[in-house]
Amino acid sequence: MALYITEECINCDLCPEECPNDAIAMGAEIYEIDADKCTECVGHYDEPSCAAVCPIECIEVNPQRKETVDQLAEKFERLQA
Repeated sequence: MALYITEECINCDLCPEECPNDAIAMGAEIYEIDADKCTECVGHYDEPSCAAVCPIECIEVNPQRKETVDQLAEKFERLQA
């Protein structure tokens, strides 16, 4: 599953710096996560680093992008190639 940022985002600028896949960028009004690049930090860390630094906990699992840990690991491998 990829993550997404809810509308509660306050644009604190912490999450983009934490993303090892450069999957987070400013959208029209709030930060957005590119689901094709998000591995939930599988391959990098034990937990999603963006969610760990979010002061208002507005980063959630995207229910429209259900992926297993194995699929996230495969995505990680593709991104590293």
